[in-house]
Amino acid sequence: MTATLLLHCPDKPGIIADITNFITENRGNITHLAQFVDHVENVFFMRLEWETNNFLIPDNKISDFFGTMYAQRYNMHFKIYFSNELPRMAIFVSKMSHCLFDLLGRYSAGEWNVNIPLIISNHPDMEHVAKMFNIPYYMFPITKENKAEQQAAMLKLLEEQQIDFIVLARYMQIIGDDMIARYPNNIINIHHSFLPAFVGAKPYQAAFDRGVKIIGATSHYVTAELDAGPIICQDVVRISHKDMPGDLQNKGKDLEKIVLSHAVQKHIEHKVLVYKNKTVVFS
Repeated sequence: MTATLLLHCPDKPGIIADITNFITENRGNITHLAQFVDHVENVFFMRLEWETNNFLIPDNKISDFFGTMYAQRYNMHFKIYFSNELPRMAIFVSKMSHCLFDLLGRYSAGEWNVNIPLIISNHPDMEHVAKMFNIPYYMFPITKENKAEQQAAMLKLLEEQQIDFIVLARYMQIIGDDMIARYPNNIINIHHSFLPAFVGAKPYQAAFDRGVKIIGATSHYVTAELDAGPIICQDVVRISHKDMPGDLQNKGKDLEKIVLSHAVQKHIEHKVLVYKNKTVVFS
């Protein structure tokens, strides 16, 4: 079994030495270590993973020991994760299937150390996909009149199922503030990268009319400010004069599912650190 430590704090000498000594002196074997210093903000970021089979401190006491001995000294913000504790991931989807199929394909192939106990939707269209993968499907139709009530019911279900994070697989509803507050930096969204240039219901047609030469996709954490949360992953694909609006849309869908799955994988592997409204994403 392994433990993963994620932290950030003001940069100063001795941090790496103190933390690695803490691990080795307690018979931990360090398997991965990555660090980064933001010299503009003077902030130190680190991800450290170590084997805990012979570790002298019990798992449930490591955070207390580390917090007392180092976090207070260096004014650290930190979290520790254990490899035997699989995160529980909920998928939200509406009517488009491309991201959902990609997520579930990777999950069923065993690529991710994660549990997916449920899929939530505001439409019945994707229920057959959930049945294919034997995952419970919950439908919460949403109107202007019932939106607050339905989102409260969804939040109750998520808490009952002990969900750790949420993936919006082209879920075409705005997430409420209560859910965002309950899952800070734990709701992952995907959308095309045309914003703010091409808004509205037909962004690919608008991009085609403008003659764009690249299209992109962005995956980010959801915050109260719409589509403005910390970005986890982005990518682009080139477009030529031969690509019609339908070609742009198909290339955009392919890119969306790849970018979303990459962001989800980084989140599952605890390789994303959020600071202010930016991310440090370790390789």
